[in-house]
Parts: sequence; structure tokens; C-alpha cells
Amino acid sequence: MPELVNLGLSWPVILAALVIGYLLGSIPFGIVLTRLSGGPDLRSIGSGNIGATNVLRTGNKKLAALTLLGDMLKGTVAVVLATYLFGSREAGLVAGLGAFLGHLFPVWLNFRGGKGVATYLGILIGVKLSIALVFAALWLSTAYLTRYSSLSAFVASLLTPLLLWFWAGLHMAALLMGVLTLLLWFMHRENIKRLLAGSEGKIGQKG
Repeated sequence: MPELVNLGLSWPVILAALVIGYLLGSIPFGIVLTRLSGGPDLRSIGSGNIGATNVLRTGNKKLAALTLLGDMLKGTVAVVLATYLFGSREAGLVAGLGAFLGHLFPVWLNFRGGKGVATYLGILIGVKLSIALVFAALWLSTAYLTRYSSLSAFVASLLTPLLLWFWAGLHMAALLMGVLTLLLWFMHRENIKRLLAGSEGKIGQKG
């Protein structure tokens, strides 16, 4: 199936889309918003993560919601902007990969960023809104039942590439989200260990 891995893009376009996505994805909304509100360095509390779940551990639900929105939108904007600029859905997918890598490994934070769940969802919104809604429903239902953010991400992300491939028929997008799912699970490897050990922190739990 060579057509599934042939982006049909020139290398300059691929590079430009990656850079656009990376720069957008590397914006650390959690740290910026927490600092602007007079809060502590997000990396010094809770899990040390820069995402919305750790912002919630500060007790500021509004700030956590804004961080979640910001981390989502940077993924969505990367996909939509690159698709528009280069007139290619594939360019949008490349930018989505760049945004995810930017969030995980931002140059401004010595390449130590977040774990990518919100940005993953934002990219998915730009790729296929209906699948993004399914992802959100799976995450919310799992979170409601277990109170584990990481487990919710595992359940939702595991099914996403399959839905894109078999339900939406978006094979290239399915391959991209499959790669992002593997990266997402890798970034959550310590969470997997804690889940197995029964010591994983729950949503809203401080410290």
C-alpha cells in the first residue's frame, strides 16, 4: 500500500509544515498562564508536568480549563493553518506531528514538555471532528468511572487510529494518530508503572 505512506509533498513543504507545527506546539500554556496568575512554577508541584491535569493540582479550575483549551487549540491551529497555507491535507498532518513534538519537547524548556493528551485531541479536532468527539466521550467516561487521567488517555487513544482507519476511512490520518498514540503512551510510561502499582494520582488530587 505505497499510497498510504506517500505524502505527495516536497521536502521544503514538509519542513515548513513541521516548523510551523513545532513552534505552535511548543507554546507552554500551563507555565505561562500559571506564572501570569501569580502561581508557582508548574514544574515544581505535583507531577511536574506542564499540562492541565497538573494545573488542576494548584486548585485553580479556571486556569486548568484555560490551559486545556490552549494546549488543544495549538494542535488544531497547526493542522488547519498548514492545510490552508499549503493547500494540502497531508501538510496539515505533518504540522500536527510537529505540534505534538513541540508540546512534548519544547526548545524553550530544554525539551522537557508535557505528555500530549490535550494537544493530541486538538490535532484530532483538526483532522476529523467526529472522531475527536468520540475521543472526548471515551476520555470523559473513563475519567468519571476511574478518576485516572492517564488511564482515560490510554483508552481513548488506543481506539482513535482504528476509528480513523475503519470508520472514517482516513488511512494517512490513522497512521499519524497511530504514531502519536505510541508517543503518548511512551510519555506516560511512568504513569503505567504507577497504575500497575496502584499509586497513580487521581484527577483533582493535590500534591
